[in-house]
Amino acid sequence: MKLRVYAVGTRMPAWVQDAWQDYAKRMPRDCAIELHEIRPEPRTQGKTTAQLMLAEAQRIEAALHEPAWRVILDEHGRDLSTRDLAAHLEDWRAGGQDIALIVGGPDGLDPTLKQTARQTLRLSSLTLPHPLVRVLLAEQLYRAWSILSGHPYHRD
Repeated sequence: MKLRVYAVGTRMPAWVQDAWQDYAKRMPRDCAIELHEIRPEPRTQGKTTAQLMLAEAQRIEAALHEPAWRVILDEHGRDLSTRDLAAHLEDWRAGGQDIALIVGGPDGLDPTLKQTARQTLRLSSLTLPHPLVRVLLAEQLYRAWSILSGHPYHRD
């Protein structure tokens, strides 16, 4: 199983790339995470929010590896504890299917794309900057794996 993160946004600061790589390399081969950056639609062309989200959704759809269990990260998704995420990770691994974790752009995700999700989760009730979402997601996936593996990284 692979955990593939599809995130709208490119050209992230070095600290984001470094942090992502740090957590990605910690993951074992049987639970690897990989990042697929999706080019955001330019916000300077006078398009409506719906048009921007639709263009980004089309790019996400084109990038997705099929078949995959789609998980949308959204502010209206199910709130999770780290232990809840570990339980989801355990279920995903048991299912044997690759997981597509989808993170929208500044305006969120197109409603049609959201409807294709098998699950909708949120990382926080706080509004998080997109670069930080990647780092937080990678860290929490690593932490969830450490819980399942009995690795000492997570301490209760």
